[in-house]
Amino acid sequence: MANYKWIAGGLGFVLSGPIGGLLGLGLGWVIDSISDDGGDSVQYRNTTQRNDFNVSLLVLIAAVMKADGRIVKAELDFVKQQMVNLLGINAAREAVRMLGDLVKQDIPVEDVCHQIRKNVDYSSRLQIIHLLYGISAVDGVFDSRELTVIGIIGRELGISQADLISIQSMFIKDNGDWAYKVLEIDASATNDEIKKAYREMAKRYHPDKVSHLGEEHAKIANEKFGKVNEAYEKIKKDRNIV
Repeated sequence: MANYKWIAGGLGFVLSGPIGGLLGLGLGWVIDSISDDGGDSVQYRNTTQRNDFNVSLLVLIAAVMKADGRIVKAELDFVKQQMVNLLGINAAREAVRMLGDLVKQDIPVEDVCHQIRKNVDYSSRLQIIHLLYGISAVDGVFDSRELTVIGIIGRELGISQADLISIQSMFIKDNGDWAYKVLEIDASATNDEIKKAYREMAKRYHPDKVSHLGEEHAKIANEKFGKVNEAYEKIKKDRNIV
């Protein structure tokens, strides 16, 4: 297993459990990384959530990409660009190599999700689901097997069904009520209920909710925020709401 230096000094909970097992991040890896960085073991007990999140995300990306039995170039290119945006060019290369190792393995999705759920806040877990739908959508075709895996991931991460449908509807606009689904309301809702729902969703998906993951994740969260606005503007136009 490769020694992924891009995450040296920035790991916490993923060193153990099913994620650490998938990556081969055992005690020897930790000692090597500490030695290379000139640090001590304290930094591994008090590490940033950012790298834990990025590694967890890579594992789940691999699970989704494997779902249909093939790795689509458009999806891989999208992931590469996302990693460049999140990590920088050099670290992104190593992240993609890590992804290459992961897609060759059997990923215990439920166990991985349970590990993430215990250690990652809800807003950050919503970020994971948004990114996974984005990967599935990149080639313009939503494969049912990928959607099934994302649904399982959402459930095991503890994402509410309403939130899962909301995020899916940001990408899959297959009927006239997609905007209502984004706002998690019924098409029969009153105008006041629509305005209230919009305010609540705007708070839920505000980029500040994931600012602890870094500036680039905040930018991605802003995309969700924009899709909420898009849904609200569509409903306002359809209903002539001022």
